[in-house]
Amino acid sequence: MLKKPYLMLAGPTMVPERVNAAMNRQMINHRGAAFSEMLEDILANLRWLLATEQDVLIYPCSGSGAMEAAVANFAAPGDKVLSLSTGVFGDRWAVMAEKAQARVLKLDSRWGDGVDLAGLTAVLAGNRDIKMVLTTHNETSTAVFTPVDQVAKIVRAEVPDALVAVDAVSSLAALPVKMDEWQVDIIAAGSQKALMLPPGLGFLAVSGRAWQAYEHNPSPKWYWDAGQVKKSQAKGQTPYTPAVGLLFGLQESLRMIREEGLENRYCRHRLLGRMTRAACRELGLSLLAAAEYASDCVTAVVPPDGVSARQIQKLLREDYGITTAGGQKSLEGKIFRIGHLGNVAPTDILVTVSCLEMVLKRLGMEGVLGRGTAAGQKIMLEGFEQ
Repeated sequence: MLKKPYLMLAGPTMVPERVNAAMNRQMINHRGAAFSEMLEDILANLRWLLATEQDVLIYPCSGSGAMEAAVANFAAPGDKVLSLSTGVFGDRWAVMAEKAQARVLKLDSRWGDGVDLAGLTAVLAGNRDIKMVLTTHNETSTAVFTPVDQVAKIVRAEVPDALVAVDAVSSLAALPVKMDEWQVDIIAAGSQKALMLPPGLGFLAVSGRAWQAYEHNPSPKWYWDAGQVKKSQAKGQTPYTPAVGLLFGLQESLRMIREEGLENRYCRHRLLGRMTRAACRELGLSLLAAAEYASDCVTAVVPPDGVSARQIQKLLREDYGITTAGGQKSLEGKIFRIGHLGNVAPTDILVTVSCLEMVLKRLGMEGVLGRGTAAGQKIMLEGFEQ
């Protein structure tokens, strides 16, 4: 049977044909005028997307590479760093800071809950020497969203000089990101999520306050050296060979984002999240993330007793062509995750939910056919009426 592939992950995500076509071009000289012109256009659009006048740096790396670059450049050995963890990637921030020889404090949330803002205030009040606060805007492992604006406001009130660093790898171009308005100092992001590209590009937005920290950071670095990237980009170049083909695609994806419009794009992702959550609830499935912290980029689903998350994923993938993600670390085998960010339309959610209903029926659940789909359709229709 013919199966059309649906990559319903939180990354890598489905790449639009326009972006694939843009990447399928002959290489150009990355030290020539055409490359410099393209780089200038890309950087201008990235600043627009991040709502910032600050520097934006591009690395040929994954989102995790951009996160480590943030730590390597702006957290000096011995600095006290606070990591706010709501899942796997919040924990990763902490490990990176420890590897950079920072003194790391952690404020952990139960997986499925958001950041404890009252707890954050208390930790900061008792540690006025904290130099950096690390947070994750959209935690894909637990499908939890963090209100970065509120986190930054608390940090500014309690420890005004501390740097606020945000992992926006899966949120940039899906959720509002307002670097300057929120007074965020460092934003790390990646290409393979809502930016609708293959993996391989990392981005780092850097404030003036962060550059001051960089000047006093003795940590050895070469590939990750933000100052070298800034210096080269000012000349329309990069300090080492860039991922030229991915940059072709990035330029096109940014054009597509401008054409859709940021508010329209954010509204679409809110619609996708609402549709997915409503459909799962109607099917009697539990959601890992508490409602007030639920992500509009990915939904983490807890299968009913006696039904295997791995079996659900296997049947969706092998029989219907729909690839979903499993749980990570302590959630491995306990949940499955439906990604709905980037190049995803509301109709893709309806297809996914309809196939999920058939899988659940085959695994012994009765009365599920059509229920989740109808719930998603209702939300979708409300979106048309607004």
